[in-house]
Amino acid sequence: MPHPDWRRALRRLRTEWATPAEEPQTLARRLEQLIALELDRLPRPAQGETLTRWATLADIAGLDLALIKLFEGHTDALAIIAELSDADRFPPEATWAVWAAEPPFARVEIIADEATTGPLPDRQRVRLNGRKAWCSGAATVSHALVTAWHEQIPYLAAVEMQTPGVRVTQTGWHAVGMAATQSVDVDFDGAESVLVGPARGYLQRPGFWQGGIGIAACWWGAAARLGEILRASVAKRDDPHALAHLGAVELALRHGEARLREAASWIDEHPDADARYLALSVRCAVDAVVEEVIHHVGRGVGAGPYCRDPAFARLIADLPVFVRQCHAERDLQAIGDYRRQDHEEISEWNLWP
Repeated sequence: MPHPDWRRALRRLRTEWATPAEEPQTLARRLEQLIALELDRLPRPAQGETLTRWATLADIAGLDLALIKLFEGHTDALAIIAELSDADRFPPEATWAVWAAEPPFARVEIIADEATTGPLPDRQRVRLNGRKAWCSGAATVSHALVTAWHEQIPYLAAVEMQTPGVRVTQTGWHAVGMAATQSVDVDFDGAESVLVGPARGYLQRPGFWQGGIGIAACWWGAAARLGEILRASVAKRDDPHALAHLGAVELALRHGEARLREAASWIDEHPDADARYLALSVRCAVDAVVEEVIHHVGRGVGAGPYCRDPAFARLIADLPVFVRQCHAERDLQAIGDYRRQDHEEISEWNLWP
């Protein structure tokens, strides 16, 4: 469970952290502070308190998007380990990342014992070779969960970052937004690691898509923070155009909020169900919310905050990068395919109770 005074703690941190972290070292200290407050002891998805988990992520996203990128990865790793294996098998003080990107130019292969035949089991010790792209917090965390391949079968491996054969590069990350995450490439050269869960377990577990909606809660939390900035700006002046922009932001944020609340309730009621359609639809909906909020907030506040407010300038630069974890039209195509196939879990378009 979260720290008993977690909301009070987050309000205090908003005052202490007037602007988002610009340097990886500052980001690391803030991550350690959140963990020291036990804010990483979130309820696991689908355990009856999914909305509490997402609300915490959303609030931290409103503080610092680079920080939530690392914090969400850490809490996601804890949930994955608990779902696929044993939460007590790793050091309790470990800080985690999850690196699961699989672009065509970067791939990690597993080297197993030559005597091993068939699928590799949970807890088997293996070595990793190859390059992993977009490794957020690579220079910050102590451990990482890494997707890797053995005989064309995907696995998840846990690796300690100080292990020989792990090299954090300085390449692969040139983004202005989310710059502090230092999501660089990491090279593995025979690095020792241990498998977490069975073959294909990472992608086949119910928590995969449940966790994907948690990312959307982060996007929504950052958009809500932008909305707060617009509302504070409007309170100081009587501008009908700015009020219209605030009205549009209100409607957009309420739509995203409703989708997230509905999704949390559904997941808690169906903990073992396939949440792929739900995740894709909520993520696309929140992606659209974020786009609309950025549009209206920018016009509502004018050029001033872009140039003179470091917190606003960082947030408005970070959010478009972070939200591109949504695959946009590719995900919309998948949703359309679900609708075309008339899946049973998708209700008809009507208002009947």
